[in-house]
Amino acid sequence: MAQHIAQKLRLTSALLGTVSRKDLAAAFRRVNPETAFDLGRADKWLQGRAQPRQLSVYEDWAKLLRLEQPGAWIADSDLASFTAAVSARHGIDRTDLERRASTQFEASPGHEERSLAVALAGTYACYSRALSPYYRGQLIRGTLSIEAGPGSHSLIAAYREVLPTGHLLVAGPVTPAKRGLYALLKETGGEAHFFLCLFPQSQPGSVLGGYMCGGAIIGPEPQPSLTRILIIRLRDPAPETWGGYLSPDGSIAADLASLGLEIEQPEAVDRQLAQFLLGDSNNGGASQIPPTEFRAILDVFDRHWLSHAG
Repeated sequence: MAQHIAQKLRLTSALLGTVSRKDLAAAFRRVNPETAFDLGRADKWLQGRAQPRQLSVYEDWAKLLRLEQPGAWIADSDLASFTAAVSARHGIDRTDLERRASTQFEASPGHEERSLAVALAGTYACYSRALSPYYRGQLIRGTLSIEAGPGSHSLIAAYREVLPTGHLLVAGPVTPAKRGLYALLKETGGEAHFFLCLFPQSQPGSVLGGYMCGGAIIGPEPQPSLTRILIIRLRDPAPETWGGYLSPDGSIAADLASLGLEIEQPEAVDRQLAQFLLGDSNNGGASQIPPTEFRAILDVFDRHWLSHAG
């Protein structure tokens, strides 16, 4: 007879770093798109009021945890044996895993928001298309750090670029939402502003991506600009001197390897990342409005406004 299912699910969630029941169900679907792990019934399983009746759920569970034991063992094992097997298989301290599991799926309001904040916190390497006309077509590298803000659920991001003219640092609040992740960043004591509009964060949160909007920092004209951006999580912070423009023949995969993030099949990954960052733009990956275009329209409407003034 299956036993300790709620506690075992919490241990599994803590191991995977999933934030919500939906994330946990998605993890089961990744190992088996036709899994019988049911999101609706998971509430009862996590409350100890029911347990999965289909053996296939436990078989999917064993695959998810990459255990040598079969699914039936997950159902029948005592809690101590299950915890020991999972900790040993994944090289995780048992006490730490149990501590993390004790806070999974709390009923208190805002728990999932707090978990999301913890999941987002960290340091990232950023790659986007250069907005400066002097570096058209090149990539620029930046670093992003996200950490807890002064409020109970608030997050603060700081984005830094190492430019030929000096360091640029913009910072501001991060707003996680159901359909996106947003950050409005501005320079303290300066005029630079950037806005990040990203895909919603997912578990385990290895990469964020979307758009960055702002003005070119190095250039003769203040052009409103838009570019795609990739934000890749690092295990260790990048050196303060790291960043700036990547050479035209530079490899993102090799650049990440210099930060301790070595990726398999680097050539294929480089092609994939370059295509994402370029998008459909014919302007070196950055979407910008030529100032002359806007000024021509401005001239028409300014003249009309002034001629009807008073």
